[in-house]
Amino acid sequence: MSAETAPRAPRSRVFYIVLILCVAVITAGATALLLNIFERKTEAKNQFVRVVDVGEDDTDPEKWGKNWPAQYDAYKRTALPTKTRFGGHGGNEAMPEEKIERDPWLKRMFLGYAFSIDYRDRRGHAYMLADQEATQRLTKPQSGSCLHCHGSVMPLYRKLGNGDPLKGLEETYKMTYQETNKLLHDAGQAHPVSCVDCHDPESMALRVTRPGFIKGIQALAASEAPTPAMSSIETWRKGSRAKPYDPNVDASRNEMRSFVCGQCHVEYYCSTKMPLTFPWGKGLKADEIEATWDETKFVDGSTFVDYTHKETGAPILKAQHPEFELWSQGIHARSGVSCADCHMPYMREGASKVSDHWVRSPLLNVNRACQTCHRASEGEMLARVDVIQQRNYDLMQRGGTAVVALIDQIVGAKTAGASPDQLAEALTMQRKAQWRLDFIAAENSMGFHAPQEAARILGEAIDYARQGQIAVLKAVPGAAPAPAAPAPGSQAAPGSAPASGAAPASAP
Repeated sequence: MSAETAPRAPRSRVFYIVLILCVAVITAGATALLLNIFERKTEAKNQFVRVVDVGEDDTDPEKWGKNWPAQYDAYKRTALPTKTRFGGHGGNEAMPEEKIERDPWLKRMFLGYAFSIDYRDRRGHAYMLADQEATQRLTKPQSGSCLHCHGSVMPLYRKLGNGDPLKGLEETYKMTYQETNKLLHDAGQAHPVSCVDCHDPESMALRVTRPGFIKGIQALAASEAPTPAMSSIETWRKGSRAKPYDPNVDASRNEMRSFVCGQCHVEYYCSTKMPLTFPWGKGLKADEIEATWDETKFVDGSTFVDYTHKETGAPILKAQHPEFELWSQGIHARSGVSCADCHMPYMREGASKVSDHWVRSPLLNVNRACQTCHRASEGEMLARVDVIQQRNYDLMQRGGTAVVALIDQIVGAKTAGASPDQLAEALTMQRKAQWRLDFIAAENSMGFHAPQEAARILGEAIDYARQGQIAVLKAVPGAAPAPAAPAPGSQAAPGSAPASGAAPASAP
């Protein structure tokens, strides 16, 4: 029998068993993968399940958390202490550190104003109402409109304004802080800024609710100031302008991811002599805002001023926390990067992509906040930021030295008998210098939101302070100059002090 016609040897039973097992494993794996894909697709289609109804008057974030637990869990983390080299609160003590004790030139600048009594480092959003209720600044008369950015106040505004929140806001400046705060507590709505302040309770779409912001952005849109970071305003300007600019209608979704933050992280007037005001009618730059304040009158017709300096008598402008304004002048804003992209970056929760509601410094979250766009290493990113912030910090400290020297010189001239007319130019220089220095000191990025703009503002602050000293010497030739203080040089910020260009030792 030839080899071709000989019967083939039977295959091994072991081979068939192995083959069957392999097929079974592959089939089971493919089935599991398909099931997982199906489950994830279903989960992505149904990103949340409403287990409770929420509406416009629901200011308690815990109730919203029943429907959106991932976002609420992240929001609760804003109660955790977080700190970077140049800001935040990293301790476990009851209250953050006093800025006016760490930088005494701040206290000297604010004499005559409540910030000279109590001015502390910031904490997370969970504390925004509690910290305001605890500040010693409340030992001086404060307006009820201060709650605009610290409490979930929209139901109260609608009540006070008979359904019109703008009228409700305008009623609160006539009330004391304690009276307005009591109304919030009595209504059971005394919560920090909450979900309902930024989200539509039906659709969860982003929205702005704060009447101060809406009026302010309408004034900005109606102005001729360039707004390269806000293309929807430029589009609105090209239209009929029959209706005022409405951010909830006209803004893009990406713009809304900054506008919701700009409701509160801004410069504004908040006191007892006129309704809360966002000064954007000439633009968002520091000098444009200064020009707006210079033309502003109080309700009684008197010239606008935040306070009169206790030692010199200069009419001073007090900056609040102009993060939105400085961001608008930076490269990130012009590149379409929103506040939320860096401070609330997207994260994966199961099959869903959600914004991280643990609002904090991007330096504590470099991978998701920075490296989605920048391909440099984490250490390199931290080092770049550190150089920017250290340089602005050094300029700020030099500005503090210059302003205090000007104050000393004016006080010396007054003691020597100089009249208010003789010191008028110097007092004007003090107002200009303090406004610019405070604009950056009160802003919470240590210049990072717009590094070159911040450096420009601080350079002008130093220049105006020194011009003020020269004005004193010209007006009062016999007045002795203030003793020269040593320049701070590359003075390190509180906490760890890495060399310029090195990543902060305390950074993650």
